[in-house]
Amino acid sequence: MPFVLPKLPFGLDELEPVISKEIMDVHYNKHHAAYCNNLNKALDELKQAEAKNDLDKILSSQSTISFNGGGFVNHSLFWENLLPKAKGGGVLQEGELKKKIIEEYGSVEKCIELLTSISVAVQGSGWGWLGLCGKGSHLHITSSQNHKSPHGLKPLLCIDVWEHAYYLQYKNLRADYVKNIWSVINWKVVEDRLLAAN
Repeated sequence: MPFVLPKLPFGLDELEPVISKEIMDVHYNKHHAAYCNNLNKALDELKQAEAKNDLDKILSSQSTISFNGGGFVNHSLFWENLLPKAKGGGVLQEGELKKKIIEEYGSVEKCIELLTSISVAVQGSGWGWLGLCGKGSHLHITSSQNHKSPHGLKPLLCIDVWEHAYYLQYKNLRADYVKNIWSVINWKVVEDRLLAAN
């Protein structure tokens, strides 16, 4: 079965003014769709290469699958992490997630400040991450280049800091984009991922 572009949990214009409808249209309908299509194409080519025992083609397909597969998966997580302000985006309710963040970082604000700093500092294209280490005992903040997922980390929250995520609206002001995105974070999904991992 080929991979299918997941349906957005909100309308293209519902994250405005934090993320414009134009960015969402290009980001979702062009970039994410391309990762999905290219992943399916690369997997089909791999299947054909395996049938022919074409080792060169098998090996060369790995980077294409990794790049597009990462782009497909990371974006699918990213959309789930977002929620329009009018529907409660940006509000972290009392619960296990808030309790764990405060235990490990001292306050929600300090956690957000650290993840913001790490996300803004990504050189080139990549992602900022909040996840669980190992068996889920500790929260960890990190970043990754391109479409890599954080190795050994169960993702709870990701922030896309590729230029295509913000440049049409924020130009070179990545820090403003990351600062503003916190007002449309779907903390309920982040907490659901935490609870599911334990």
